[in-house]
Amino acid sequence: MAQTTQSRSRTRSLFTADLVVPAIKASFLKLDPRELVRNPVMFVTAAVAALMTVLLVIGQDDLSVGFKLQLVVWLWLTVLFGTFAEALAERRGKAQAASLRATKAELTAKRLNGDGRQFDNVPASQLKVGDIVLVETNDLIPSDGDVVSGVASVNEAAITGESAPVIREAGGDRSAVTAGTRVISDEIRVKVTVEPGKGFLDRMIALVEGAERQKTPNEIALTLLLVGLTIIFLIAVGTIPGFASYAGGSIPVAILAALLITLIPTTIAALLSAIGIAGMDRLVRFNVLAKSGRAVEAAGDIDVLLLDKTGTITIGDRQASEFRAVSGTSPRELADAALMASLADETPEGRSIVLLARERFHVATAGLPADAEIIPFTAQTRISGVKVGGSLIQKGAVDSILRANAGSGETAAATELRRITDEIARAGGTPLAVALDGRLLGAIFLKDVVKAGIRERFGELRAMGIRTVMITGDNPLTAAAIAAEAGVDDFLAQATPEDKLELIRKEQTGGRLVAMCGDGTNDAPALAQADVGVAMNTGTQAAREAGNMVDLDSDPTKLIEVVGLGKQLLMTRGALTTFSVANDVAKYFAIIPAMFVVLYPGLGVLNVMRLGSPESAILSAIIFNAVIIPCLVPLALRGVAYKPMAAGPLLARNLAVYGLGGLVAPFIGIKIIDLVVGGLGLA
Repeated sequence: MAQTTQSRSRTRSLFTADLVVPAIKASFLKLDPRELVRNPVMFVTAAVAALMTVLLVIGQDDLSVGFKLQLVVWLWLTVLFGTFAEALAERRGKAQAASLRATKAELTAKRLNGDGRQFDNVPASQLKVGDIVLVETNDLIPSDGDVVSGVASVNEAAITGESAPVIREAGGDRSAVTAGTRVISDEIRVKVTVEPGKGFLDRMIALVEGAERQKTPNEIALTLLLVGLTIIFLIAVGTIPGFASYAGGSIPVAILAALLITLIPTTIAALLSAIGIAGMDRLVRFNVLAKSGRAVEAAGDIDVLLLDKTGTITIGDRQASEFRAVSGTSPRELADAALMASLADETPEGRSIVLLARERFHVATAGLPADAEIIPFTAQTRISGVKVGGSLIQKGAVDSILRANAGSGETAAATELRRITDEIARAGGTPLAVALDGRLLGAIFLKDVVKAGIRERFGELRAMGIRTVMITGDNPLTAAAIAAEAGVDDFLAQATPEDKLELIRKEQTGGRLVAMCGDGTNDAPALAQADVGVAMNTGTQAAREAGNMVDLDSDPTKLIEVVGLGKQLLMTRGALTTFSVANDVAKYFAIIPAMFVVLYPGLGVLNVMRLGSPESAILSAIIFNAVIIPCLVPLALRGVAYKPMAAGPLLARNLAVYGLGGLVAPFIGIKIIDLVVGGLGLA
């Protein structure tokens, strides 16, 4: 909550000197034609301003120098206000990037030699993929990577803004570490997984600076529409001299230039880039790193949200709480076998089994014998274990253990095991079956803890019209119990990575946009397939690379805010486009009657604003056209407020506020400017 409040406070400070002064300088640099051409509407505005500047010097028409000088000044201000909006949005990101660059500059590494005992101190930039580095207390982690040995507390404030330490350890889904974070206790060995200059910190710096921001499909489509409108109005204005000549008169080029600028959609064109940059920036300030603007837009349109259970809906560290043996097997025998099968298991669940066996039954062992053969867990077999002294000990999902030991499927022990595991599942726990040489011993009760407040958060998603689906490798009974407690709409049990992919593709085939939250390596394919893949920062490197967003706080419920920010980006762009178009319609009533009233006196009835003179009307429209841009910059950067509601009422509200407001504001604004212009004798 403190971080959120801090982010909102920073968002309110839009016009501090350290932001505005550099942005003003940058706005002049952006007058470079190579920069302006990326925004065709503002490029045309700048070209018209340059033409007017030349005509002012040449002076080949009957208009007064003072009038033309004012037009030139306000046309250039229109361009500068547009470049200022983009520069200010970019500057806010660069201010944050400066602190990240300072962190990156400090990084050095203790690169271990081949024997793993000695190390060399080298700059982090010299590390290569596969290098192993030693990170001790108070050291900065030099590169993105995975912990291969050790457990340590890590302060990730440089990345997340939160000073509370997190645990990073070998094995499981909390092994990934990020360059620039600091170890505050113990030591770990980290295997480098990225090349220099391509790490998470480097990517974050580039994104918050806007260097890698690409236009989204919606933004490109809107830009093409604005370009199309500009071309149409350019052609229309180009035909006016012919009509004027046919009517026996002429219209000065300066007036035609003013008409063109008021006709083309300069307001939304000036703010369009700033809206996109600010949308990305709001996510970063909310501790979510989006790899593309397209992902942000897609978040505003998602229909289905898939969430991995462990580490997302539940706390993630399932703890062994009980050994339940079948008849003919003592709990001590079950604990002995479970401990042996878990000694090589570096996951939190595996360590909790070892701890429970030692505490509950005082089982003591120096470790696995040298000739022991470890059976690693895989998502396909869902079994792990060990071969030791001619015996095979297996631990895993109940159905997998029964399939692996076909002869035990119809025995009394199998029937009793199913009863025990059903009881565990109905209690919301996860059962792990244990077998010794094909003989079923019983089950381990792994307790899942649902995160506090998550049920209410899923209720908010439901109010947005988003269906939530929990994905888990647990059996259906356990999945149903957790799903009911968490308040999700549906669940997929005993899910393999292939099942997750199939579900996402099925939803997408039906035309729905899918978001996926996950943190494990087995979530990576689904994160890559989803329209919005949000990886937890505490998750594995594979998950973070596969997703198109990374939640630095590792709070899966934050996707609600991500959806809100996505909708806010779309609404802001739509609202300001509506306002801009409505503005243009109102400006036509100011400038067109003033231009043609001499040639066509009947058009005087359209002068509903009763403006002082044709020159005053033209100048007032141009001034309003310019000043409305900086007036809308705060709204473009902060975004339109979003409240969960149905699409119909939301559209009606925005049309009323920004459509009607866009029509009314120019009538009032231009009239006030006309009175000031007339009162000061400027036209």
